[in-house]
Amino acid sequence: MRPNFLLVLLLLIIASVSLKAQVSGSFLQDVRTEIQLPVEAGKNVIKLFSSNQSVTAVTSNGVFRFKNDIWSGKSTGSNWRTATVDGLGNIWLASSGIIQRENSDKKFTLSESAKNDTIFCLFWEDEKTLHVRTSNGLLTWNGKWTIHSEIKTKVNAIEKDASGNLWVATTSGLWRRSGGVWVNLDETLMATGHEMTYYTLATQNDGKDVLFSSPWSVGCIAENGNHWLVRGADGLPYGPVKVIRPSGNGLWLGTEKGAIKKDSGWHYFNGRRWLSDDKVNDILPVNLKTVWIATPNGISQIQLVEMTLEQKAAIFEENIEQRHNRRGLVNHAYLKIPGDLTTSYTENEDNDGLWTACFLAAECFRYGVTKSDDAKTKAVRTFEALERLETVTGIPGYPARSYALATDSVKQSRSPHPKYWHPSPDRKWQWLDDTSSDEIVGHIFTIALFHDLVADEIYKERSVRLIERILSNIVDNNFVLIDFDGKPTRWGIWNPDSLNHSKNWMYERGLNSLQILSHLKTGVHLTGNPKFEKAYKELVEKHGYAKNAVQAKQYGPFETSHSDDILNFFPYYNLFQYAKDDPNFPLYRQSLERSWNAVQPDRMPVWNIMASALLGKDCGLNTALEELQQFPIDQVNWTMDNTHRWDLQRDQMTGRGGNPQTVHSVPTPESGVSRWNTNPKSYVSGNGGKTEETGTYFLFAYWMGRYYGLIKD
Repeated sequence: MRPNFLLVLLLLIIASVSLKAQVSGSFLQDVRTEIQLPVEAGKNVIKLFSSNQSVTAVTSNGVFRFKNDIWSGKSTGSNWRTATVDGLGNIWLASSGIIQRENSDKKFTLSESAKNDTIFCLFWEDEKTLHVRTSNGLLTWNGKWTIHSEIKTKVNAIEKDASGNLWVATTSGLWRRSGGVWVNLDETLMATGHEMTYYTLATQNDGKDVLFSSPWSVGCIAENGNHWLVRGADGLPYGPVKVIRPSGNGLWLGTEKGAIKKDSGWHYFNGRRWLSDDKVNDILPVNLKTVWIATPNGISQIQLVEMTLEQKAAIFEENIEQRHNRRGLVNHAYLKIPGDLTTSYTENEDNDGLWTACFLAAECFRYGVTKSDDAKTKAVRTFEALERLETVTGIPGYPARSYALATDSVKQSRSPHPKYWHPSPDRKWQWLDDTSSDEIVGHIFTIALFHDLVADEIYKERSVRLIERILSNIVDNNFVLIDFDGKPTRWGIWNPDSLNHSKNWMYERGLNSLQILSHLKTGVHLTGNPKFEKAYKELVEKHGYAKNAVQAKQYGPFETSHSDDILNFFPYYNLFQYAKDDPNFPLYRQSLERSWNAVQPDRMPVWNIMASALLGKDCGLNTALEELQQFPIDQVNWTMDNTHRWDLQRDQMTGRGGNPQTVHSVPTPESGVSRWNTNPKSYVSGNGGKTEETGTYFLFAYWMGRYYGLIKD
């Protein structure tokens, strides 16, 4: 006996070491806010400057200054195209062939030969020398106009380095003037592949190093010879880059489809979650934590805000109370105007039961950690909503998909499978039929969790009786969920004839076997009703359900269904609570190991945390922590289109429904809002900002991690 004891002790020690909690502490969260310009400024912001503790925005309409949270300035209505600042801080504006100093009569008119050229860029080399890029070349004003005959092509940018060399980016090479001599570096220094086209310039390292962009890259010509170049394969999300702004030890880059931050990694900001318009006209790093991004549709501010995960959780809790609670049911909110939270409203959804159950799980774990009255109140309220889903039907053990007051207007189901609304027996409510396995899985998991972590004696009894009624309905009807019409619902199927002998259910065989075994073990533990133990043994011993359950997650050569991940993982939780002494428990552990291996690349923190808690080992806890920190504050479901990206490798295998997907998960801040049941590799996600999600899925993962000591703030 002693060697076995020592072995067990050793394994426990190893497990305790490997399951070290991830300490979050405070972190920096990207938060976007919209800078509201005065009406007379218009929306097309072409340049941004900073000086004297103020920010200057040049728009098509004029110059406007922002200081102490107040805008000043007025429209000049001149349709300005570009602007620059001279050495004295004066702002110069250009429109058509005219260059004019702000608030002054001083102006330049292009030379006769260039009067019809379009001005794209202004650059003051010194107090007397102004360089102008036009559609046809480079002009210089130094008391008179000089046309540089060497450069007879479109000029895109002008810059000066610390040695006094002038750099010019053109469509026919990168030019440098040194000692009064112009040299095309594409003929002497640059490698092939730039197509001799350069878009923008900037300097860093006190002006010693020159940054440039070409069609497929961003690079640096360094004074010390340590030149570098990055492309899509190196992590550059997109280009060509039209704006480069050094910031601290990193860079901000602007493109026609979003902004890019390069620090220790790459961060891509595009779509309405981050920008008022994807086209970036200019970027101004206000400080190391704040950047303003000018677009044709206004200014977006992206700020690094210091917070903890618990503070982030509090934001989502408040949002849910304000916009997502519909008579106890918790689901996403609709927005009458895309992205406008002041226009939010709630209405019924087909899976109200499941998503409400997820919120109940979050509040149960929160109460388990904090013992807060708020968490308990919300948990009780949400349990009562799940309970009402069952009582409102008048059919014992049959919970509805959703409910509403009899006087509420309800929307018809969008599902291709018919679903209908019915009055409650007392005519005070109405309810939606054709309840699926999704709802049942959510109910059994979270009602049991509520019983174990939150409920007092009265609510323990209510939760036990509710579970007993639901399971009795299923067991007494040969392991199917019977609808109002006496027929099985479309998805409430767990009987052996279907799972083991019908090709229509071959993909659900393992998944639904796992579910019903978990449900029955939950019933055995909580109710003591012997018919649940009898049913469990029948399914295991006669029909091989425990062996079926090993293959609960379908992946590999089969179409992967991320929507089934919830239906896959929730049952593991109760099995690991109530079936550890069962002789088939090793099969359930094997099943979880297999399912975890399948979802591990998806970077869904809720599964990382649940697998770690149940298996007693580190199943990507660091990844979970990173994802929780990166989880966006903005839960508006904006469309996030990444089809144009250079850095995302296309998978030769398509996702569900034949949709193209990437090889690796799209970074969370750069993809659509996920309930962690969607394909994280999808190039396109979101619905154009028509809904706001709840943040429940963050709350669930975070508080479960806290409850099991896997995450510490």
